[in-house]
Amino acid sequence: MTTPPPDPAGAGRDAGDRTRRRDALLLAALPHVAFDGWGRATLAAAARDLGMKAADAERHFPGGAADLVAHFSDWADRRMTAALVEHELGGMRLRDRIALAVRTRTEALAAHREAVRRALSWLAMPLNALLGLRLLYRSVDAIWRAVGDRSVDFSFYTKRALLAGVLSSTVLYWLDDDSDGAAESWAFLDRRIADVMRIPRLTGRVRGAAARLPDPFRLMRGLRGGARRFRRA
Repeated sequence: MTTPPPDPAGAGRDAGDRTRRRDALLLAALPHVAFDGWGRATLAAAARDLGMKAADAERHFPGGAADLVAHFSDWADRRMTAALVEHELGGMRLRDRIALAVRTRTEALAAHREAVRRALSWLAMPLNALLGLRLLYRSVDAIWRAVGDRSVDFSFYTKRALLAGVLSSTVLYWLDDDSDGAAESWAFLDRRIADVMRIPRLTGRVRGAAARLPDPFRLMRGLRGGARRFRRA
């Protein structure tokens, strides 16, 4: 009896079902984060709210707080990406697309501001800092891809590094913003987004300077050749 080949569609459905279950647990957990933090107590409370056993909930987040916080960030990224599909981005300036993406992602978190604050505090701990950097990179990468960036050259990393500063500073500003409709946060975002717009000029200057530098590989080959001649002398 031959074994049937794996069904990619079935695997995709299983992954989708798992993501939906994790999303449901996360959303049930968020109201408890303000009181219990990002830990097992919060996950157990979310399981109770959903009529689920705590052990089943932990199987969805075996890494505990780290898995929960990472999924929270991923959930916000996905909400942002899905929302941007509804906009006609093609006719917008790049700076407006970026501002819209950052604002859309931040607004997706509006009902969970205290959970965001607790997540940032948790990620600021030395043992969690690496995860924080990884999640920040994923978010800025998701933003650039969502607004249509397809760069693969030097600017790929420059854009993400600059946007990381824009996103993180905007979220920190937003957390303490009590203005109507967070208007002050979006004004702050517009001011910071100007930094991102300097990228083409910055990369042009860097490429120009790099072109005037000696080729390091040619220098290394010359040094190796000189060393061989010195040994033979």
